[in-house]
Amino acid sequence: MSSAYQVIARKWRPQTFADVVGQDHVVRTLKNAISRNRIAHAYLFVGPRGTGKTSTARIFAKALNCTDGPNAEFDVNDPIVKSIGDGSSLDVIEIDGASNNSVEQIRELRDDVRYAPTQGKYKVYIIDEVHMLSNQAFNALLKTLEEPPEHVKFVFATTDVQKVLPTILSRCQRFDLRPIPADLIVGRLQQIAVEEKIKISTGALACIARMADGGLRDAQSIFDQMISFCGAEITEPDVLDVYGLVATEKVALLGGATARGDHQQMVAIVDECDAAGRDLVRLLSDLQAHVRTALLDAIAQGGSTTVLGNVVMTTEQVTRLLDALREGEGGVKLGLAEKINFEVTLLKAVEASRSRAIDSLIKELAALAESMPPGDAGDSEKKKD
Repeated sequence: MSSAYQVIARKWRPQTFADVVGQDHVVRTLKNAISRNRIAHAYLFVGPRGTGKTSTARIFAKALNCTDGPNAEFDVNDPIVKSIGDGSSLDVIEIDGASNNSVEQIRELRDDVRYAPTQGKYKVYIIDEVHMLSNQAFNALLKTLEEPPEHVKFVFATTDVQKVLPTILSRCQRFDLRPIPADLIVGRLQQIAVEEKIKISTGALACIARMADGGLRDAQSIFDQMISFCGAEITEPDVLDVYGLVATEKVALLGGATARGDHQQMVAIVDECDAAGRDLVRLLSDLQAHVRTALLDAIAQGGSTTVLGNVVMTTEQVTRLLDALREGEGGVKLGLAEKINFEVTLLKAVEASRSRAIDSLIKELAALAESMPPGDAGDSEKKKD
């Protein structure tokens, strides 16, 4: 009988520190803490969804409780490590903060920490979405968190650290997991594609990475869905059609038309994308990312850029263009007439990029006045008399 199907995001979940993608600063610190026997009693992993918070917490628990541990380079075939990986270990307790957030449940946890681990060296409590705990639950946890038994370690994960009480933060070592760069997501998906015997184009991988917004789990889920849709061969047009994306070249074309103020081409591109069923909200987001690239280039080049096509734009112009696109985002997302709001946003962005700031005009006039010879200024005064 064939084994049950497992989605890619679970099948290819990181199992060791070497598998963690894009979080080298976190991995290095944890491995050094283990090798130097400087293991804290509480850790807090902060970051966007799909960046590896819970996976890293599990790997850390494996390193602490493996046979002859703590050991950062543990054997993946170790029975204790396997039990932690499949969730059957009695010493690694995972708690969902969203559904176990009452003070009574935290009091039960506080009572349980007194009991020694059964197999490993430590009892590790992993609380996901810890910001969902109530204030009363946080307060019930404080004393235990400050002075836990020697055999207990806490690992918290959250996507919204602002909601975590400062008294909890001060008792934890905090690690900020970053959004994973697109090139690392592409590299990881390529590895998975080779192992899964899937042929996928570079353009398709780039599209998936763009949609994932720094989350590897999201990228794996999208990849999984594309396999269901396309089978063993995936191309860029397939991804664009399924998710309503606009090709990178088309985004650049729209950016160039907006920079030049070519209203006809702007409207034509929007009409074409709308007729093809493309996601205009996503198109606006991609356009903002493209304009931001131009802004960074203008800063690097000392004040101007040609990234937005065959037109030279100053840093001020690109900044105004980007700001206008950002201001129109709410109307495109929430407005009833998405297409009209998108077109109006583009037109306003053109006008904003062509306007000049009053303070910059004053500076230019002042500079011109200072550059005038003293005689010219005197003559002008005499004429007034």
